[in-house]
Amino acid sequence: MFRSATPQRGMTDRTLAWLFIGPTIALLLAFNLFPLIWTIILSFTNYRANRPSAAISGVGLENYSRLMNDEAVWGYLQSTAHFVVGSIVLQVALGFALALLINKKFRGHSFWTTAILMPIMLSPAVVGTFWTYFFQPQYGIFNYIIKFFFGAENFTMLGDVTLAPWAIILVDTWMWTPYVMLLLLAGLRSIPPYIYEAAEIDRASGLTLFFRITLPMVMPFLVLAVLFRLIENFKMFDLVNQLTNGGPGSATELASINLKRQAFEMWRTGYSSAFAILLFVSIYGLSNIVVRYLEKVKQR
Repeated sequence: MFRSATPQRGMTDRTLAWLFIGPTIALLLAFNLFPLIWTIILSFTNYRANRPSAAISGVGLENYSRLMNDEAVWGYLQSTAHFVVGSIVLQVALGFALALLINKKFRGHSFWTTAILMPIMLSPAVVGTFWTYFFQPQYGIFNYIIKFFFGAENFTMLGDVTLAPWAIILVDTWMWTPYVMLLLLAGLRSIPPYIYEAAEIDRASGLTLFFRITLPMVMPFLVLAVLFRLIENFKMFDLVNQLTNGGPGSATELASINLKRQAFEMWRTGYSSAFAILLFVSIYGLSNIVVRYLEKVKQR
């Protein structure tokens, strides 16, 4: 006579899942949520990081009030907005053109695709250093190019108040256009070929194919590229810091550059925390608008 096998109890799938996910969630909360909460708390105080033993007192909304009434802060935000809009427009336009080109098979396709992607493989600090030497007025290659084509002597890109903002836009475009190209190339490759075949049977022109098929179907990927670059460029720091450090004067002093000065040069920790929260809210608000537009595009 055999005994009936008793069922063995073990961890459920839900328990096992939480066992693996739990440590990751704890780390994310520790490294993301806690600094955010601590920054919010500091933004309501007069705390200075270089005076850790000094008494800390709450100042209420004084830091935020000073930020909102400071014309210099609005100037930094305006410079940031110019940089964000200029770089995104160029990156989307050039990225879309490169994606359309790479989407067509031609001789040396793999080689040119890899060559185009090289800038995004580099560190922003390396890119900033490279372009700093490239723009040098005495021995920079860019100066020789301008002299050869336009005959300009002692041309300086980073030292000119008008041209310096365009210099950082140019460098950022050179580095991140391949990233936009990859996203848009994925969108182009997702379009079924039979749609183009049906349109060609109806004798649709090239412009009709682009505006009626290509652009509408790639639009979700295009909006996604704008979202990613909007977030990254709004908090851009390392590349601009390496190229101009906010100069000449304050021509390229983006909000992130000034935030660094307030926090680690003037040691106004409470004030800079309020500035960081202001930037966070701005990025969150703009991103939310783009995400809502992305949802509308997907529902078409």
